[in-house]
Amino acid sequence: MQKETTYEDIVRNVKNRIYAPVYFLMGEEDYYIDRIADYILDTVLTDAEKEFNQTVLFGTDTDIATVINAARRYPMMSEHQVVVVKEAQGLKNLENLTFYLQKPLLSTILVFCYKHGALDRRKKIVAEIEKAGVLFESKRLKDSQLPGFITSYLKRRKVEIDPKASEMMAEFVGTDLNRMAGELEKLVITLPVGQRRVTPEQIERNIGISKDYNNFELRNALVAKDVLKANLIVKYFSDNPKNNPLQVTLAVLFNFFSNLMLAYYAPQKTDQGIAAQLGLRSPWQAKDYMNAMQRYSGVKVMQIVNAIRNCDAKSKGVGNSSVSDGELLRELVYFILH
Repeated sequence: MQKETTYEDIVRNVKNRIYAPVYFLMGEEDYYIDRIADYILDTVLTDAEKEFNQTVLFGTDTDIATVINAARRYPMMSEHQVVVVKEAQGLKNLENLTFYLQKPLLSTILVFCYKHGALDRRKKIVAEIEKAGVLFESKRLKDSQLPGFITSYLKRRKVEIDPKASEMMAEFVGTDLNRMAGELEKLVITLPVGQRRVTPEQIERNIGISKDYNNFELRNALVAKDVLKANLIVKYFSDNPKNNPLQVTLAVLFNFFSNLMLAYYAPQKTDQGIAAQLGLRSPWQAKDYMNAMQRYSGVKVMQIVNAIRNCDAKSKGVGNSSVSDGELLRELVYFILH
């Protein structure tokens, strides 16, 4: 059996009624694990079939013997039965599943939702899962991949989004994809009748992010070495600390400048080369890095990364007892620009 490893491929096969007897969904990112399990629960069986042929267990409240016994039952008046084990990371003696995997019941679709980690791929059970069905690892997205996720999510809802608006959402929400999906649904609901494009202005109105004074714009000002704009944003942050916490700003800056440092090692210093080096979904996302490389030397970037780390430590009280977050950011931005 061909092993499916992507969310899209698994959903496509289920939609086409090409089922595996076992799906082991694991990883740090809950979003894709939940989406696949819910899609299987929603689509494999009809409402009438679900009454006798759909079982949902929880790893913290059951044991592997109960799971195996449920999987070995034959469906009633249906071609398949579905058994989903949520919070499967709570199951003890999971390795005992190996015996079932060696001869799984083909009329059963057994789904494990193993969150907040992954199985050791050196273990025998992993090899048995791959032989019997589908092993899927849901990895947490990098910050640089979030705009691509946002664009793809909204495209499925037949909605477009401005690149700037996408960046604003990425830096505001972060890598929690379940929260991101919720915020994007809010945006879709608030779109005016007949409008199918999300703009920065709409995000400012409905999410509460200033389209002119946010971490995305601060990063842009630093890339362009726009001293006036950078200092205006720093002042805005200092005057509105609750809505603009320093730790979020530092995370955005650290991510950008640490990626910029990696960009210097790209074999090809082109949009495509930088995108490949940093794992970006499209070359246009590399333009900021290309522009920054023209204004910052590799040595300066290393110093900036170190300065961001020091600022983070001071913001947590290490070697600092009186300097405010606003002043710390002002000092950091001055160092970056000069």
